[in-house]
Amino acid sequence: MEDSFINITSQNRSYDDSTTIYFNTEQKILDVVKCIIICIGLPLTLVAIHGFCSLVRNDHVAPIYIINLLISDLIQLCCMIVEVVLPEDSIITEIFFFIYFWGLTASVGFMMCVAMERYLVIAWPLWYRFRRTIKTSVVVCVVVWTLPLFFLVFVHFLQYSQVTHTIFAVFFLLPFPLFIFFLRGTVKALSAAISVPADEKRRIVAILVLVLLIYTLLFLPTIIWFLVKDDKYNDALRHVSFMFVRLSPLADVFLYVFSRKGAVDKLLASLCRCRMDSDDRNRPTA
Repeated sequence: MEDSFINITSQNRSYDDSTTIYFNTEQKILDVVKCIIICIGLPLTLVAIHGFCSLVRNDHVAPIYIINLLISDLIQLCCMIVEVVLPEDSIITEIFFFIYFWGLTASVGFMMCVAMERYLVIAWPLWYRFRRTIKTSVVVCVVVWTLPLFFLVFVHFLQYSQVTHTIFAVFFLLPFPLFIFFLRGTVKALSAAISVPADEKRRIVAILVLVLLIYTLLFLPTIIWFLVKDDKYNDALRHVSFMFVRLSPLADVFLYVFSRKGAVDKLLASLCRCRMDSDDRNRPTA
């Protein structure tokens, strides 16, 4: 599995000693970056999951899709640990790499669920209030966890070809118009959403903007890599794109920050204070 998606451009080549040393050094650098991501992301993700689960104990409505998104991030981080510790040619590593892609594709699905839920809260509040049930949320979560598994098994049996690259490019590209639609529809419906408090509106918009930024900055390089056919840039783009994707668990933790009451208001207040301080310094004195 790993050879199909990461080491494609390295197959059927012969390298001299200097090239081998270069790739060994590059791999060590990538392993160091992975270790940093694991050391920072693992405790923060566990804290965020605990924070969201505490909402259930306090009889609040739990953001079930964000919790599942963080669980998928946790799966990715655990698989990165195996990827760093075990040798590249190990069968166990290939199995965990398959699990990593399962968690990654599931996280894409839950990001879409988060964006859709925030959109429905603003654009269709009454419909969403009566339709939102625990049973519906559980069914959606089961579907999001199951579909990527069948998708990856199907792609795995296709073996490597340009078709698999195209399939993955289409899969990761489809959420973009949906994220833009949810954000645009939410902003448009804000003025008519009278029943939603102002601080709740700001949190919803902040979460939608954050989801769109995460997907654009971290997943777009991977989409480009799946579409690029020029071997001249393929190796460098491959490393950059997959390293950016591995940063997504760290970025998803910010969803917990923006989901807390008052977090967005404090951030906006800090930005306004910094703006005012900057204006005061730039103002000419008499």
